[in-house]
Amino acid sequence: MQRIGFVVFPGFQVMGFAVISAFEFANVHLGEPVYDMQLLSETGGPVPASMGMSILAEPFGDANFDTLIVGGGTVIEPSTPGLIEFVRRALGRNRRVAATCTGAFILAEAGLLDGRRATTHWFYARDLQAQFPNVKVEEDRIFIADGPVWTSAGATAGIDLALALIEQDFGADVARAVAKKLVVYHRRAGGQSQFSALLELEPKSDRIQGALAYAKRNLTSKLTVRELAKAAHLSPRQFSRAFHAETGQSPAKAVENLRVETARLMMEQSRHPIEVIARQTGFADRDRMRRAFLRAFGQPPQVIRRNARAEAAA
Repeated sequence: MQRIGFVVFPGFQVMGFAVISAFEFANVHLGEPVYDMQLLSETGGPVPASMGMSILAEPFGDANFDTLIVGGGTVIEPSTPGLIEFVRRALGRNRRVAATCTGAFILAEAGLLDGRRATTHWFYARDLQAQFPNVKVEEDRIFIADGPVWTSAGATAGIDLALALIEQDFGADVARAVAKKLVVYHRRAGGQSQFSALLELEPKSDRIQGALAYAKRNLTSKLTVRELAKAAHLSPRQFSRAFHAETGQSPAKAVENLRVETARLMMEQSRHPIEVIARQTGFADRDRMRRAFLRAFGQPPQVIRRNARAEAAA
């Protein structure tokens, strides 16, 4: 049986309990208690959550855990010395240490993220980098495993992290079954972006939404304004004006973002040569795709693929 310690503190975010549910359903699926879960806090007893409700936790002690997970909060507040010391000693006493959402700040303050790649909720990522310059923050990742230290983005991304931990322990089939019981997608790759180009655009009218859906399905096409306007049943001039008014972007920039998003997933999840990915996503050649990647991510495609493979190996 593997012991999972979940660290909470006053003001912790209740969404973090979704992580615990993944391990619970692993027990259900396997028909035996392969995971033993324990809530921990510095003092033990009732711990108030961000919503005001309280949960009972055991006090920190000398017990060792297979995996220690630090939850996040809705605001960033200074950690107590006792919490930081407990987390600082965690790597020497546990096989894995993880943090969801803003729990990454606690790991960073304890020194566990120095020199490591890490992520957190996109809203706080730049603050994490500014406060802890020795951390290699990747602000748009779903989760990152750098050796025995794991971090995830906010909210539901903790479920993706938990599924990845379960997959590491019991294989992809078990993780897939747990995801099915949780009624979630199995599972978003750690390298996947926290953002969706379509969601970020937030078009309001059916016509503009339809044009974007058409673009997503036809990335190998040139996707000119005339072609997109036809899909939206508008004249090119009407389409360009309405598109910019609803999305704040030009059609050309939106199409590039859709292509970059799709190409990045292919770079991370397939072994297709870069030239093939460039053609299949409408960039025509690798140089054009490289320039688009640098504009979007500040990194060329080769670096993103190398990081994804290193993460998978870890």
